[in-house]
Amino acid sequence: MTIWIPLILLALAALLPLAAAVLRPRAARGRREADVALFRAQLSELDREREAGRLDEAGHRAARVEVQRRLIAAADQAEAETTARRNPGVLVAVLPLLAAAGIGLYLMRGSPGMPSAPYDLRAAAQARDEQVLTALRERLAALDPASEQARQGWVLLGNAERGRGNAEAAVAAWRRAQAARFDADLAADIAEAEISRQAYDEALSWIRRGLEAAPGDMRLRFLGGLAEEAAGRSDGARAYWQAVIDESPPDAPWRAMLERRISRLP
Repeated sequence: MTIWIPLILLALAALLPLAAAVLRPRAARGRREADVALFRAQLSELDREREAGRLDEAGHRAARVEVQRRLIAAADQAEAETTARRNPGVLVAVLPLLAAAGIGLYLMRGSPGMPSAPYDLRAAAQARDEQVLTALRERLAALDPASEQARQGWVLLGNAERGRGNAEAAVAAWRRAQAARFDADLAADIAEAEISRQAYDEALSWIRRGLEAAPGDMRLRFLGGLAEEAAGRSDGARAYWQAVIDESPPDAPWRAMLERRISRLP
């Protein structure tokens, strides 16, 4: 019987991060709101690119579907967090019930005697992933660095490294792709990765290059303010975001979010 006490405590401890995420201060929602606003801005930008003839119908449709998917996901997450925050007491009351339900389900359907995946299996899976990426790197080394095929390969490698949580390797691969052909969207990806590594000046360098190619890019302009804010330069953040507000129509969906972020700057 005594074994169940630590199991119950472990189950409750596993749910604590969920409670902390839902009950944290309201200001933490700013990034979600920013994502929703930026995705909407990207949809408008895609429409302008098609009208200007710089994007064909098939490319426009595919790009809109992807941006809309991200917009829906961001909006759903923001709404879920808002709903949960309206009833924090209910959440606190439900957490022990969730833990109890999980234990009950495990007793009925689980396999307590099954051993955990041994380290050897996990290491073998990681080794297979590394072999695939190594093969990709070797293939890229044999290609013309300036070719579009090489560029796409480096983008793919960077995406894979980002998926593994290796921001440094992702940036290195994306830099190789940018050397073949510069892309403002990829510059934003690099800037975001550099911000996550706290390399704010590097991020701003890519943001400036991206804005030279795409002056109206909302994601780049938002990231510029984000990098300046993270670096402790409130005036720089305010300049990026205020410029966007000044150039935006009164009903722009991102105005309120940027105004809130500016108001929180020291």
